[in-house]
Amino acid sequence: MAINFSSLTILALSATLFLQISIATAQLSTNHYSTSCPRALFTIKAGVLKAVAKERRMAASLLRLHFHDCFVNGCDASVLLDDTSSFTGEKTAGPNNNSLRGFEVIDSIKSELESLCPGVVSCADILAVSARDSVAAVGGPFWAVPLGRRDSTTASLDAANTDIPSPVMDLSDLISAFSNKGFSAKEMVALSGAHTIGQARCVVFRDRIYNESNIFASFATSLKSNCPSSGSDDSLSPIDATTPGSFDNSYFKNLVSNKGLMHSDQQLFSGASTDSQVTAYTNNPAAFFADFASAMIRMGNLSPLTGSSGEIRSNCRKIN
Repeated sequence: MAINFSSLTILALSATLFLQISIATAQLSTNHYSTSCPRALFTIKAGVLKAVAKERRMAASLLRLHFHDCFVNGCDASVLLDDTSSFTGEKTAGPNNNSLRGFEVIDSIKSELESLCPGVVSCADILAVSARDSVAAVGGPFWAVPLGRRDSTTASLDAANTDIPSPVMDLSDLISAFSNKGFSAKEMVALSGAHTIGQARCVVFRDRIYNESNIFASFATSLKSNCPSSGSDDSLSPIDATTPGSFDNSYFKNLVSNKGLMHSDQQLFSGASTDSQVTAYTNNPAAFFADFASAMIRMGNLSPLTGSSGEIRSNCRKIN
């Protein structure tokens, strides 16, 4: 006998499929630790504020840790796993090696949380909350972080090498890299605004300051003394030279003036589709803050491990 699906049945099936797809996100909750570890958020914030007070640049480093975690198989703290004789993690991937930092801050926060609430707070959640608290600590927006992620028991060096956007990408490649994770071009521009804080190594912007024409001449000249055409790859320059220690919209103002530090930065304002969004954020910092916070929540929801998946690591650097 033939089965006839009514339009209501089809809608019901569609709704069920949507719920199944969304279930991991639905299992995250902003009050996840309210009973199991009520001082969790306070403890993370205190650790972040202490680290940022000691070194303001650490705010950018902790934010970047969360980003590099989430873009590789989801927000599961895989980026924190150390290599062992039988395991290769993500720390030696091209985008991470000699670049990611702040691991000891996460270690310290985790140690305190294990004393308070053993086996309760995941390393993945620590990364997500630390990113938010780091942004807020240097003048950026605050948002409620959905919690309840669990930690992976594996990592992917290959995915870290392929999925994390590169500082030499053209605009079309940037749009594709973020689209592959479910982000719109507008969200990509908003998330790129994270570069309003932090520093970059000479190796990732040397070609731009010596070989690209769409760079403000005196800006390029000012960078060459710290980044010679041949020499150390590791000398640092602020990505936002205007207000390097403050989370604001100066990054976008710099792009309009052709003062983007990296090739991928200036691609956001290069006579193409994202120019209007950069201009909007230049004129409306509140819109940038709102869009950035919204995009960060979405990023934190990338393929989280929930329920009985993964584990709660007692040491963020190794599986239990």
